[in-house]
Amino acid sequence: MSNKNVLEVKNIEKYYGSKSSLTKAIDNISFNVEEGEFVGIMGASGSGKTTLLNCISTIDRVTSGKIIINGEDITKLRGNKLNKFRREELGFIFQDFNLLDTLTCYENIAIALTIQRVSPNKIDERVNKIAEKLDIKDILKKYPYQISGGQKQRVASSRAIITNPKLVLADEPTGSLDSKSARQLLETFDTLNSNLNATILMVTHDAFTASYASRILFIKDGKIFNELIKGNDTRKEFFEKIIEVQTLLGGELGDVI
Repeated sequence: MSNKNVLEVKNIEKYYGSKSSLTKAIDNISFNVEEGEFVGIMGASGSGKTTLLNCISTIDRVTSGKIIINGEDITKLRGNKLNKFRREELGFIFQDFNLLDTLTCYENIAIALTIQRVSPNKIDERVNKIAEKLDIKDILKKYPYQISGGQKQRVASSRAIITNPKLVLADEPTGSLDSKSARQLLETFDTLNSNLNATILMVTHDAFTASYASRILFIKDGKIFNELIKGNDTRKEFFEKIIEVQTLLGGELGDVI
């Protein structure tokens, strides 16, 4: 059975600046992500990994090349069509949660469905189902300030996945979490990926975080420098391979450990 590509990145380039001082942030990158894959993107700061994620998440525009998500070339979308696409096909998990403090956890998760005018009964059913899977049913009536960092991140993950997006994008999702909450979040990603077949693309500089992915693309100077596939490795074995590639990438990654 051939897997369907959810994401196809084709020869993309991104330049910043003026003619006299052009910076090439992305230098002819191409790769695919299949449905149900959990892919990590790693690289030192300034390597182009965040620019790459911003282009895929429609926050930024490519200078040339194509990005196709679920069959749609997003580099051609504008205005309302782009907003609709972003709302319906993409899920976002941010480093600082971006939860609304004036809404309960339930309302934070439900908000995207409310915007899509899903009926209250359906919303209730979907929120409860996902809350059960991520073990947050008991906090749905609470407000974000009443719950822990790890719980907030699970509420944020629920919100990202509730619309059944084709692709979930996570930017340094464990960046502001302590190690226990980080581990809980990564196990949540694992659940989203294996039980709910979510396709996840995650940018991280952290080898422990990356070791939860099934495949990792290493970016250096705006190009793909290396690729690692987990295959049948244990997470520990995969983690060790990631560290090896980080060492190959040079000392610039040494400062993040």
